[in-house]
Amino acid sequence: MFAVIESGNKQYHVKAGDVIKIERIAGEVGASHVFEQVLMAKGKVGNPTLSGAKVSAEILEQSRADKVIVFKKKRRHNYRRKRGHKQHITVLRIKEINA
Repeated sequence: MFAVIESGNKQYHVKAGDVIKIERIAGEVGASHVFEQVLMAKGKVGNPTLSGAKVSAEILEQSRADKVIVFKKKRRHNYRRKRGHKQHITVLRIKEINA
């Protein structure tokens, strides 16, 4: 069984036991988190969400993603800027889906 959840204005297709990386959510490592924004589960589609459906997950890690290089250049104007960005992420393991 799978579900589609929403977190940080992004949608994730998850199954029980999956490990996913999402934008940072508050919580300690080992704590559990419940997603109530379930868009789809067990073949049922919400309008926009399913009422009473929940997906529970365990926080495995709070870290940062790989660095993304942002390079800007305007030719013939001696303009070059190089910046890096590392997004804060949370690594979760999906425990169960209640639809």
